[in-house]
Amino acid sequence: MKSWISAAAATLLLGLTACSDPGAATGTGGPVSWPEPTASLSGVKLTIWAAQNSNTVPEQVVAAFEKATGADVDVVTIPDPYEQGVQTKVATGDKPDLAFWQPTASMLTAINAKTNLQPLTDAPWLPKLAPELKDITGILDGTRYAALVTSPAVEGVYYNKEVFAANGITALPKNFDEMVAAARSLKAKGVTPFFEMAGDRWATQWWVQVQLADAAKNGLWDKINTSKEAFTSPVVLDAIKKYKALIDEGLFNPDIKTAKFEDQGAALLDGKAAMVVQVNSFFGQLQAKSDTATLDRKIGFFPISPSGNVGTFIPDQSNALVAFRTGDAKREAAARQLLAYWMGPGYQEFVNARKTVSLQPAVANPAGVPKALLDVHASLGTAVGSMQALAVANPDLYINLADMIVGTMTPEQVAKATQDQFTQLAKAAGAPGF
Repeated sequence: MKSWISAAAATLLLGLTACSDPGAATGTGGPVSWPEPTASLSGVKLTIWAAQNSNTVPEQVVAAFEKATGADVDVVTIPDPYEQGVQTKVATGDKPDLAFWQPTASMLTAINAKTNLQPLTDAPWLPKLAPELKDITGILDGTRYAALVTSPAVEGVYYNKEVFAANGITALPKNFDEMVAAARSLKAKGVTPFFEMAGDRWATQWWVQVQLADAAKNGLWDKINTSKEAFTSPVVLDAIKKYKALIDEGLFNPDIKTAKFEDQGAALLDGKAAMVVQVNSFFGQLQAKSDTATLDRKIGFFPISPSGNVGTFIPDQSNALVAFRTGDAKREAAARQLLAYWMGPGYQEFVNARKTVSLQPAVANPAGVPKALLDVHASLGTAVGSMQALAVANPDLYINLADMIVGTMTPEQVAKATQDQFTQLAKAAGAPGF
């Protein structure tokens, strides 16, 4: 299940905003009290909503928090599609104490953060975060509403080291054009350069977004958000056209129209393809198929953009949590306490248990984190925001691109359909100028 908002999910925004008055919030984003992380919570019950791909993330830290405080914490799995399910429940007044949530401005808008969420602006763990991560996400209109607990996903290139070495590629591509040149060299030697999964559709958008990294750094999404640019503008349309041209050139797997996510992972791990443009969840699939030693030997990662090795970050719901305004002051404080414990005294054991990258320089990375994931995390310092991170709404670009791949849309039609959806969603979000 993928957690990047689609037009279908965002249409629920109308219902959320229509039945909630932002002025009715019980706070304005100002300071709140932060209980001691291990203070007694005997008799207090908390609920965390999670998706099917995030419901195991809190297992260790919840158990430790319950033991330390006496609280009772229930992790409830909301069926896929997660975002739609959460938005529907919240719109009817059904709220948890905490929930995993994509910490982007568009998704915080979609959940009507000002009314529904507690501000986390003065959270005690914020000074402990690596400086480049402190303000990378989780903020809407100057107020922090989401707590980042794991390293945000990055769009970039996973590659098979053994395939590169066997075919004489000894230096990693330094920009998008060098990557394409390496792909053509591999194709000439009978190797499938790139593997795409248009059967599952959702990853097709990464190919366009990495081409837009430099433009994003120069304010592309601000311009699209204010109608100064559009998906039909040359900067976006040319990226769509280039993606199609590379496919037409035969640089992708022959079964691109029907291949799925599982096929993609197997192809890269088995050396049947050299490169995959993907995000962190792809590496999770590889971890399920292999051990760290094998992955360190076979799989590498490099960020990519037209001008250099610049990544595009795209935090998803498994990376962050939000705390809801439930109207119960004791539970709201307990929810903040759980976050303070998680990112405070419980954080080292959390990263150890998850074998995940630490967000805090003072907390060591556990043994066994694969080298590729460390490289992904290292790229965040210079990464730029994705469409999901910076646009006021996120239309179904990936669906339109998949339709282009199977031959039912042209690049121009992809751009127009995406812009039409974006305009509709931006209006629903109350964005100025729409």
